[in-house]
Amino acid sequence: MTHQLGKRHLILATVCVLALIGLTYFYFFTSFTGKSATEYVYVDKDDNFDSLSAKLKPISETHCFQAFNILARHSNLIHHVRTGRYALKPSMGAFVVFRHLKNGMQDPLNLVVPSVRTMQDMAGALGKKLMIDSIQIEKALTDEAECQKYGYDTATIAAMFVPNTYDIYWDTTTDGLLQRIKKECDKFWDEERLKKAKSLNLNPLQVCTLASIVDEETANDAEKPMIAGMYYNRLMLRDKKYPQGMPLQADPTIKFALKDFALKRIYQNMLFIKSPYNTYTNPGLPPGPIRVASIAGIDAVLNMVHHHYLYMCAKPDFSGTHDFAVTYEEHMANAKRYAVALNQRGIK
Repeated sequence: MTHQLGKRHLILATVCVLALIGLTYFYFFTSFTGKSATEYVYVDKDDNFDSLSAKLKPISETHCFQAFNILARHSNLIHHVRTGRYALKPSMGAFVVFRHLKNGMQDPLNLVVPSVRTMQDMAGALGKKLMIDSIQIEKALTDEAECQKYGYDTATIAAMFVPNTYDIYWDTTTDGLLQRIKKECDKFWDEERLKKAKSLNLNPLQVCTLASIVDEETANDAEKPMIAGMYYNRLMLRDKKYPQGMPLQADPTIKFALKDFALKRIYQNMLFIKSPYNTYTNPGLPPGPIRVASIAGIDAVLNMVHHHYLYMCAKPDFSGTHDFAVTYEEHMANAKRYAVALNQRGIK
């Protein structure tokens, strides 16, 4: 009888242990969100535990949310939440979610650094993806002292940005962001690219400045090495007429000087605007890039087509490509055909 009673107690204890294990697994280790796709929760500097809970509750299973709160209330998470972008994967239970949030184990995001015209545009694009406000980013990019920390000034800082996709933490600071951008820029300018730039008697800043003009001239990557070669010919030309080099006479620099990027045509009276970016009146390259140069634009300069053309004009078929010319007379004939096409389309 005693043996049977002991056996029953053992069975009962085993059932209780198994039930406890089952409940523990159900509450703490089943999928926190119950979803098949990854959910993300963003914790910013203004969040506390209550606001964090408010963000988690709508995307969590009820029993998992209860388990998370039990864990949180017996830890310092209740008093100290860590900023970041946290991935709540389908395989993660309440315990894993709690551990990630408690220890700040956030997931990086893919930050796209775009090729844009102004630092205001850059700040706006980055600010949409990061915790830091775009105003903070713009303030840093338009502050001489801040730019000098990275070896640039407000006219040249655009050359530090290499358009690409980078893994970065959502809650990075402005300093952290710019340090990362500088690190990626240094990595981009590897030995091979530096060697090519040196063979052209250009430094990376000059390459980026020339590339920014090439990018503004065309979106056709295949033609960019030809355009780069033409501007390089002007830049390096030395004769009696152009002892300091032939002016680049790049229309995109006039748009930049006027801060009117919607212009369809450049008229004669616009060519006399007083600006260091006016490449009709100032020889050589402008003070800095007129946009964040694309990788295609930079590599087009470094791998330019060497030819004898000094002039180019957009083709009258509006294909986005250009007619090139060696002499001014040839160029004027091309320009006349293009002007007729513009007038026929009523483009002013």
